[in-house]
Amino acid sequence: MQNSWDVVVIGAGVAGGLAAFDCARRGLRVLLVEKRSFPRWKVCGCCFNANAMAALTAAGLPNLLRHQGAVPLDQLRLGWSGKTLNLGLPGGWALSRETFDQALVNAAEAAGATLRFQTGAVLEEMSKGGRMVRLRPPGGAPVERIKAGVVLVAAGLQHQVLSPSHAASSSSKPGSRLGAGCLIHEDGGLYESGVIHMAIGRSGYVGLVRREDGALNMAAAFDRALLKTSGGVARAAEVVLTQAGFALPRLLESSRWQLTPALTRRAGLFAGHRFLLLGDATGYVEPFTGEGMAWALAAGAAVAPFVEEAQGEWSTDLERRWQRRLVDLTISRQRLCSVLSTLLRQPLATKAAFSIGCQWPAIPQRVISSLNQVSPLMASS
Repeated sequence: MQNSWDVVVIGAGVAGGLAAFDCARRGLRVLLVEKRSFPRWKVCGCCFNANAMAALTAAGLPNLLRHQGAVPLDQLRLGWSGKTLNLGLPGGWALSRETFDQALVNAAEAAGATLRFQTGAVLEEMSKGGRMVRLRPPGGAPVERIKAGVVLVAAGLQHQVLSPSHAASSSSKPGSRLGAGCLIHEDGGLYESGVIHMAIGRSGYVGLVRREDGALNMAAAFDRALLKTSGGVARAAEVVLTQAGFALPRLLESSRWQLTPALTRRAGLFAGHRFLLLGDATGYVEPFTGEGMAWALAAGAAVAPFVEEAQGEWSTDLERRWQRRLVDLTISRQRLCSVLSTLLRQPLATKAAFSIGCQWPAIPQRVISSLNQVSPLMASS
């Protein structure tokens, strides 16, 4: 393998995969590095909203979801304390992360990117006109050192790509909920396709959506106290579903669950000398209707021009401009989700909001539309 690249992308998830594709189609020499093997399942709601679709279109992949058999979504069903509120959700899609992420890296490879799976990566010292990256191949193979004009860090919530001093500046919000998810392949047909079902409880929420393969994808956020007092993740999900008045899937307790780190966190920096952060590595808040995928895709679709510019001289101005772009595309749009998350932690506020929504559904519909609206930056791309 060559030892010098225009850009090394660390992390082949949503943001990294799209960034690798966009950079490769512009003629840059791209190495995409991923520590896990593909395809792989991730704790994720696997939902894509209109803003996510706009990001894919802006990057040149407008039909990627449809070609993979994605399920159209047109409704959000909220459940709280035995009451149900149905809202429209136009322009949404559901597609498993195994299928989507694999399709994205396939597109990157077809555009000219080189892929390396089961390979860890760590930033090292500067070199003339670039940044050194240490690769840890699988199976005890010798460590490799390569040079990158730019490194894109898209390695998730708790990456270990940067130096300890940089990594220590990333922190979770006190009291942040933990994410959890599982797949249920037989639920008795309780939850129909084309709908995001969201059960709201006193100590968390559970989202359920039918994937393209018929499996029921569950993605949740729980207070730590609930996980402790209920005796585990499956029981915590059962508590929330019961509180909301939702039916319990048949294989809920026997399904294999995975946990995530604290969901609400913010990176202490977004760029440094010859590296840029994007996707969940920059920070995250609890999403509701596909916002998480949209944030990652928006960043992945926006970074290639910065990488092209950085093939010449690096500047702190480029770092500042990338931070401003992240704020406009993702961080500012996360604020509404943060407000909703805070509201749903207050039982009285949740009760009042649900009552108002049931009486005047146009109000929550406006909130959902705001979450799903296409960013002007994406629309103009």
